[in-house]
Amino acid sequence: MSEPRLSNLALYLQRLGFDAPPAPTLETLNQLQFRHTGAFAFENLSTLSGEPVRIDLPSIEQKILHEDRGGYCYELNRLYLALLQELGFDARGISGRVVMGQPEGAWTARTHRLSLVNLDDVRYITDVGFGGMVPTAPLLLDTPAEQLTPHEPYRIEQHEDGYTLRANVGGEWRAMYIFDLQRQEEIDYTVGNWYVSTHPESSFARQLMVARTGEGWRRTLNNGSFAIHRIGSESERRQVAGVDELVGLLKSEFGIRMPEHEPLKRVLERLMVAT
Repeated sequence: MSEPRLSNLALYLQRLGFDAPPAPTLETLNQLQFRHTGAFAFENLSTLSGEPVRIDLPSIEQKILHEDRGGYCYELNRLYLALLQELGFDARGISGRVVMGQPEGAWTARTHRLSLVNLDDVRYITDVGFGGMVPTAPLLLDTPAEQLTPHEPYRIEQHEDGYTLRANVGGEWRAMYIFDLQRQEEIDYTVGNWYVSTHPESSFARQLMVARTGEGWRRTLNNGSFAIHRIGSESERRQVAGVDELVGLLKSEFGIRMPEHEPLKRVLERLMVAT
């Protein structure tokens, strides 16, 4: 069975600042990842609304390209992989286990989607769906060396069970996620997405998480706490006053048009009170 194709490549590229399809080079891959994390926010409004999170390509295209929404890894990295393949990159999906914020050595569920790219026999991981700590450049897979990005430095450690991605945050190398190169089929992502979006213990079903990157900054929104993290300086944080301000913030700071969904607004009101 052939891979599904993007239905509106021109619009997608336009949103990323390209007038024509760029060549499948490392320079292009760097531009794509940086621009993608700035153009399309990470967000989980759909899981909080109780509506199903559809991860087939047509549904993701409609939501992100036509409805001014963002998404999480199963949406953003699925769309991004289709773009890479359309442009001629040798790319495929892989998966991992998020351990950010967990004790060292923790082993969590396989619920993160990312992509592996092979360029002239050199392997890279590329990821546009990891929230507030998403790498903003592709990372060489087969080296333990520190790798600079437009934001934090990262490094990849290889071990018996695969690899661990670490980021240097405040001078400390913190584990982000564990991953391997095992073949993945759509059913694997369907199972992971089902858990993330519906399990009562999933953080995606219990709190609002929004993130976007830009030149020298990261913006995050966790329930009612909004922050701007500037590289090399102190973060700015403030509490959002109410749902109306939250809706405006989603639009102005993250480029998200919140859906007209009254149950979602009630959920957000409750989460903001609990912050």
